[in-house]
Amino acid sequence: MNFYFDAAQVLDRIDAKHGSIKGIIGSLPGKDRKRTAALVIETLKYKAVLLEVIEAANLLKQERQKITSANLALLLVHDFLLARGIQAGDGPIKQAILRHKTRLHAEFTKMKIRRGVTSNIELAQDGDPRARLIPRYVRVNRNVWTMEEAVEYFVSVGFEQSGDPIESRKSFSIDEHIPDLLLFHPTVQFHEDESYKTGKIILQDKASCFSAAVLAPPAKDNCVVIDATAAPGNKTSHLSALMHNRGKIYAFERDRRRFRTLQHMTTTARCTNVEPLNADFLLAESTDPKYERVTHILLDPSCSGSGIVNRLDHLQDYDENEDGQEERLNKLAAFQLSMILHAMTFPSVTNIVYSTCSVHAAENEEVVSLALSSDEASGKFILARREDVLPSWPRRGLKEKMLEPTDAESVIRCTPGEDHTNGFFVSSFIKVSSTPLKIAINSTSDIQSDSFYMKKRQREVMDRHGGDARIRRPRKRKK
Repeated sequence: MNFYFDAAQVLDRIDAKHGSIKGIIGSLPGKDRKRTAALVIETLKYKAVLLEVIEAANLLKQERQKITSANLALLLVHDFLLARGIQAGDGPIKQAILRHKTRLHAEFTKMKIRRGVTSNIELAQDGDPRARLIPRYVRVNRNVWTMEEAVEYFVSVGFEQSGDPIESRKSFSIDEHIPDLLLFHPTVQFHEDESYKTGKIILQDKASCFSAAVLAPPAKDNCVVIDATAAPGNKTSHLSALMHNRGKIYAFERDRRRFRTLQHMTTTARCTNVEPLNADFLLAESTDPKYERVTHILLDPSCSGSGIVNRLDHLQDYDENEDGQEERLNKLAAFQLSMILHAMTFPSVTNIVYSTCSVHAAENEEVVSLALSSDEASGKFILARREDVLPSWPRRGLKEKMLEPTDAESVIRCTPGEDHTNGFFVSSFIKVSSTPLKIAINSTSDIQSDSFYMKKRQREVMDRHGGDARIRRPRKRKK
């Protein structure tokens, strides 16, 4: 029965919004994770139905002495009605459920009749329909093998490099924007494939690959990079592959459990140029001799995750009102801005890529605009030109959400349901002193002659983020 108690605690944490479903499950001990995840996910799929059955059967009122947790009841009734039965010894809690087995079965049957379904699976909550348009993206890990070897391998196990992978489970194709990225049918699974277990492939959404591709650190021994929020390690391993395992990558992750995931990921992907650090990037002193040669910084900080449509969070209940969402976005934006401003203080940095998996302008264009208008950026940083930020990608930023509308061409957006990816945003800050003159043409630093217009637009953005205090660097937190 302890297994059910532990799973109920997971549901409690999900209800309390202590994180995403994937993140909460990922924090469980390895030996219990797979079994607990399966039960929690399946229970959430049928949660609305099970709650209705439990209420109609009057279970919690009649057994309130034995079953004190609604989530525990959900899990037990799920296994009783939809699985192979309750997998526990014949104790008092199990007996409390079995005493109502006739009523539970009857109410469940009535539920199916009312909904006009004949099978249990028809009662399950569907995911976001936009997720069905996203291929299974597989990034070939160049640290382990070549693209040619990967294509040959997948052909040898029954796939065909032809046709539309969305239409056929046996087809795959090569992506047109990101090198070393393959597309498969959305339902194809690789977690048990030997190529995945040995780090030869990384399962990573196409949009998530944009960050490292835009930063594009050179494959040189003197190249030093920071990945500021590195776990689980997909982007870190991508940076390592782009650098051909040369140079140095400092991969920051402050959460201890996620740090262990990062370590495992980079080891499996054979990233020999990565040094994982269980530390907070915001507390890293930019004047530390260890970081004085850092030239490239990747920032993919915590965000609302509003762009992710092919994850488990469609099973999570969100009852946040408009005011609550705005407050949450403002807090996230303030944190995201502090990350950018801190990155700009590193003495040798020449390129900073800021990205989110959010669709909200408050976390994207508006944060970038505030960063450009800050003291840290003034006269020092501009946005890279479109031709340096995946120029072939058609969807760019929202002009009406930036202080200078022409800057929208310098940033990337991905829209779920239209771009065959999750929602994503990418921007690239370039240090002016390290940038050829042609890059600075038409940049933010050259288009502020109309100061009245710029100040007006700046005030509009700042008003949405709590005033100009938001653009100041935060105080260092004590260690």
